[in-house]
Amino acid sequence: MVLASPKPIRNETILPSDVIPIVDLKGERCEVIKQIVKASEEYGFFKVINHGISDETIDKMEEAGFNFFAKPMSQKKQASPAYGCKNIGFNGDIGEVEYLLLNANTSSIAQISKTISNDDPNFRYRVSSYTEAVKEVACEILELMAEGLGVPDTKVFSSLIKDIESDSVLRLNHYPPKDKSHSNNVGFGEHSDPQILTILRSNDVSGLQISLQHGLWIPVNPDPSALCVNVGDVLEVMTNGRFVSVRHRAMTNSYKTRMSMAYFGAPPLNASIVAPPVLVTPHRPSLFRTFTWADYKKATYSLRLGDTRIQLFRANMS
Repeated sequence: MVLASPKPIRNETILPSDVIPIVDLKGERCEVIKQIVKASEEYGFFKVINHGISDETIDKMEEAGFNFFAKPMSQKKQASPAYGCKNIGFNGDIGEVEYLLLNANTSSIAQISKTISNDDPNFRYRVSSYTEAVKEVACEILELMAEGLGVPDTKVFSSLIKDIESDSVLRLNHYPPKDKSHSNNVGFGEHSDPQILTILRSNDVSGLQISLQHGLWIPVNPDPSALCVNVGDVLEVMTNGRFVSVRHRAMTNSYKTRMSMAYFGAPPLNASIVAPPVLVTPHRPSLFRTFTWADYKKATYSLRLGDTRIQLFRANMS
């Protein structure tokens, strides 16, 4: 079946999708590091293959997600505030999406599982297994990034996600198909991810697009064997602007349901967000002032989805 492409929104250009970098994590280490750094600098986005997460772990997590979204609305609403529909954030943003947002720690998953599924132990096991697996991949990538940037402590980024107080979350986004004549085919509007790093897996249905500059969009072809990696705002700050936090959106599909599973690796609330000293030089002074993840999270919630939050924390801003 040929899937319909999303209708371009006025004054937008959809570019070819074959430019998206693909990194084989089982490749030669030096080459893998070079590819990751280059992709993070140029796109803020890349795919990884041979990531080590078993098909079984992914399939069971995906099945658990679809089973939840197939429930009657009255049952899904019992999972609120973890469950939401249409509304994105607190400031009036709307999308053609329903979602389940879970704190990515074992105790939180166990607690919310009781209200999400009648098959509590099974759901909890699937979510915990998948979350731990993608966290390992995220940490591996972050350590390769640090090495590639010449940071002496290669765990400087990954340790924030591994911290027991990490504010990381797992979000399942469910996009039912929309008729081609529907006036709004934006499932989740343009934004950047505020956290450190996003690891995303979606079923074999198109919809994700990234933007390198205003009005130019690159569709990301679905690939069941790959994970998508997004640089987040915090990582842009912690690399002193070397890496770019990619703006992206999700479009609805005319024929099939799309579901994405996104792990957002985040630091503890009280963690100071600052670039390692080696990335701050006389030739490249600090672009951002020091702040905590709690500060940035507060700014995120106070703004609209598409607003550029990171500019509020520029070093030359008062």
